[in-house]
Amino acid sequence: MRFPFSDVTEVRFRAPLPEAAEVVVIGGGVIGVTTALFLARNGIPVTLLEKGRIAGEQSSRNWGWIRQQGRDPAELPIVVEARRHWVRLAQECGEDVGLRETGVTYLARTDKEMEDFAAFVRLARDHAVDTRLVDADGVGSLIHGMSRRYKGAMTTPSDMRAEPWLAVPALARLAARLGVTIIENCAARMLDMTGGRITGVWTEQGRIAASTVLVAGGAWSSLLLRRHGISIPQLSVRATVAATEPLPEVHAGAATDEHIAFRRRLDGGYTLAPGGSSQLHVGPDAFRHAVKYLPALRANPFGVRYAPAAPRDYPDAWSTLRSWDADEESPFERMRVLDPVPEAFRLRNVAQDFAKLFPQLKDVRLKLGWAGMIDAMPDVVPVVDCVAGRQGLVVATGMSGHGFGIGPGMGRVIADLIQGNAVGHNLARFRIGRFSDGSTIMPGPGL
Repeated sequence: MRFPFSDVTEVRFRAPLPEAAEVVVIGGGVIGVTTALFLARNGIPVTLLEKGRIAGEQSSRNWGWIRQQGRDPAELPIVVEARRHWVRLAQECGEDVGLRETGVTYLARTDKEMEDFAAFVRLARDHAVDTRLVDADGVGSLIHGMSRRYKGAMTTPSDMRAEPWLAVPALARLAARLGVTIIENCAARMLDMTGGRITGVWTEQGRIAASTVLVAGGAWSSLLLRRHGISIPQLSVRATVAATEPLPEVHAGAATDEHIAFRRRLDGGYTLAPGGSSQLHVGPDAFRHAVKYLPALRANPFGVRYAPAAPRDYPDAWSTLRSWDADEESPFERMRVLDPVPEAFRLRNVAQDFAKLFPQLKDVRLKLGWAGMIDAMPDVVPVVDCVAGRQGLVVATGMSGHGFGIGPGMGRVIADLIQGNAVGHNLARFRIGRFSDGSTIMPGPGL
C-alpha cells in the first residue's frame, strides 16, 4: 500500500543532453516545471534536469490543495495569480488533472483560532479574495454530518483542488510541447562556475553549458548549494498521507482542524493526513541550523516530532556525502527518488479519526499510504532569489509544504526574475540574505 512513484517508475522523458542551453533548471517538481514552461513561452531555450522522475517526490505527494487561504502576506498575491494560471494551464494540458473549485475550510475549536482567522479575512479582502468566517451553525451547513462541534470556521470558496501526481506530469508534457528539453534519470552533480559566474552544469551524462541555472531541487537543494559554499537553513520533515477507497461524498472540498486534514479526490475517495504532524530526522544540518529554527519551534508551525538519524542517503543523513567531484557518483544518483516509509500507526489513526468525524461513513478503508519529505525553512516561506556573487545562479526552494498550489505563480515570477523582467510582486520576504543579514526570522502560517 505504497505510493505509485518509486525508483522503478518508467522513464518518460528521455531527451539526450544538449551541449548548451540558455537556462538549465535543476529539479522536476512543480516549481522547476512551471518555471521552464513560462521561460519556453518567451522563447528561452531551457533544459530541465531531474535526477529521478518528474514529480516523483513532494510535488506529487502533497495534499493537492490549491489554496489562497491562510497564506503568508507575501505569498498571497502570488497564489492569487497562481490560481488563474492553474485554470488556464489545465485547459492547455488537455487532460483531466482533477482541478475543481470546491473551496478550502479551516475549522476552529477556540476563540483564539477565530481571532486569527478574522485577521486573515481582513488581509484577504485587500486582495479581493472571497475568504469569509462561518459561525458554529454555519459550519454544520457547510460540511454535513460531522460528529464534532466547532466554534466556527474560515472558508474560501474560490480555492481549488487537483491531483498532484496527474497535474505536475501533465504540466511537464505541456512544457515539452512548448520546447523544453526534459531529461529524467540525469542528476546534476555540480555547478560549473568561472570567476563567480555560472558557465554550465556537470551532470552524470556530461557537461551542459549555460549562462543561467535555477536550483529548484526541493529537499535536495541545500546539499547541492553547500557543495559550492552556499548555505541556506533548509531542513526536510516527513509527512504521512493516505488515500481512502471511494466513499459517499461528505464534503466536495478540502478542510482541516488540529487533528485531521481531508479533501475529496477525483476517484471518489478522500486524501487524509494527520493535522499538524510531521517528523524531523535529526542530522548534521538540523544541528547546524538549530538556532535559526528556534522561533519556528516555539510557534510549532509544523507540529514537528523528532526521529533518529535519517535513513542512509537521505539529504540530511549522517552518511550522506557532503563533498564529491564532477566525475564521481553524487548523492543525487544514490537516491533517485526520495520515497520515505509512511508511519503505519499514523495511517491507522487518520482512518479512524475520519470515521469518527463522519460516523455515517461506517467503513473507511485505505487503499494507499505514502510519505513525502517537505523542504522547510525556519520562517515557513521559501527562498526565491538570485545568489549574490554567483552571477547567473537563481535559487527557488524551501516551499515549506505550500509549493503545489502556488507553483504556477512562482514559476511565472521566477521566469521573469531569470530574464531580468519586472516580476510584479515584492520578493523581499523570500531573499536568501535574510538568514545572514541580521533580520528577525518570524514564522509565517504553518498550514
